[in-house]
Amino acid sequence: MSLYQRLHQAQGGEEGAPGATSGKPGRDPVLDELRSKIHHVLIDDLGPILYDNRLAPDDLRKKVHEQLHAALAAERAPLSAADKAQLIQDVADDILGYGPIEQLLSDDDCSEIMCNGPNQVYMEKGGKLTLSDVTFVDDMHLRRIIDKIVAQVGRRIDESTPLCDARLPDGSRVNAVIAPLAVGGPFLTIRKFKADPLQIDDLIRFGTLNAQAARFLQACIVGKLNVVVAGGTGTGKTTTLNVLSSFIPEGERIVTIEDAKEIQMHQDHVLSLESRPPNIEGKGAIHIRDLVKNSLRMRPDRIVVGECRAGEALDMLQAMNTGHDGSLTTVHANTPRDSLARLETLVMMAGYDLPIGAIRQQMSSAIDLIVQCSRLRDGSRKITYISEVQGMEGEIITLQDIFLFDWSAGVDESGRYKGSLKPVGVRPKFAEKLADQGIRLGPEVFQPDGPRRPARGR
Repeated sequence: MSLYQRLHQAQGGEEGAPGATSGKPGRDPVLDELRSKIHHVLIDDLGPILYDNRLAPDDLRKKVHEQLHAALAAERAPLSAADKAQLIQDVADDILGYGPIEQLLSDDDCSEIMCNGPNQVYMEKGGKLTLSDVTFVDDMHLRRIIDKIVAQVGRRIDESTPLCDARLPDGSRVNAVIAPLAVGGPFLTIRKFKADPLQIDDLIRFGTLNAQAARFLQACIVGKLNVVVAGGTGTGKTTTLNVLSSFIPEGERIVTIEDAKEIQMHQDHVLSLESRPPNIEGKGAIHIRDLVKNSLRMRPDRIVVGECRAGEALDMLQAMNTGHDGSLTTVHANTPRDSLARLETLVMMAGYDLPIGAIRQQMSSAIDLIVQCSRLRDGSRKITYISEVQGMEGEIITLQDIFLFDWSAGVDESGRYKGSLKPVGVRPKFAEKLADQGIRLGPEVFQPDGPRRPARGR
């Protein structure tokens, strides 16, 4: 008796009705059970071949498909041609890829995937969230995909460690949460990164910034200014950091430090460090702060920290102040002023009883420029401020906006913002420092298009 017949007898259905469903709406339990069985048959039959790195991907895919057709023929399930093709595709995605979300991962227009349990998968396209038609068979199906992703980067996720940050081979960021923290099924969030990293011309074409601002930022990176990229979640901080890092000249030794590797450097001389969570005994953790300290012994020309979120902010500022000019990092903040306040708080998390004045003096002398990223209401991502850190006035760090987003342009009939990033007409103080290195910025870089707007020193 075939699997289909056994299942149908158990369900009390009429023979010859393969489309009968029960359980989850929109799913065929017969196909789900058949998919699961064939999946396990392939794992048993192919065994170590699936994890043999010496086998070319095309050869592995060919072997999997051959075994799939053989296993399906042995079952003799009465499936339509469409159901059979879909079943083969689903099992192949589970074995070779990441199951039902494989199609979303291969969609270049999809920038984020959010699995809120097995039956609700959202995706982001063009900055807007939509519910996809993708679903998993059950909680365990989604959990298997999470385990597969996590295992690829040497991480683990279980009841004792129900949170995990990981990445896909292409650098896409992954966050997973399972029971007992996740109520309603495992949660999986994937921030996709393009296989072909965005360049500055792409950001100009998207309207994220303009050519004047791009030329200015390139001069700042080549001139070894210390830059902080600030913004909220999903505003494009990492993308902006990647683009800015592309301006670093070849021949410089770059050390990148991250929780999960996301920065896509374009240079050859790059050393990537990744933090390590504690083992099953709660020991062996290597934190970002440990890596920042160690990087100072690696003779770096530039240090790039993926994100400052704790006491490593103090070590980063000290590195910027001790000869490692041209360093880059990101921080979560809504405005340039807020980013300074947040860095101040993060420095306090280092555990040292430092006076506020000393911390602010450290920040004012270490940081040269703050690039603020924002995600607007229409879903677009823009650079809304480029601000110079000028120094201290009393106990306050002074900021001077060099470029500002033109909010006064309003929105068009479709609700999209018409404004763009524009210079305010002020030449930064560090222009002289750049000129000493042979990097000269003409007045056209800072010349506003329209009437001169009042510059804001803050």
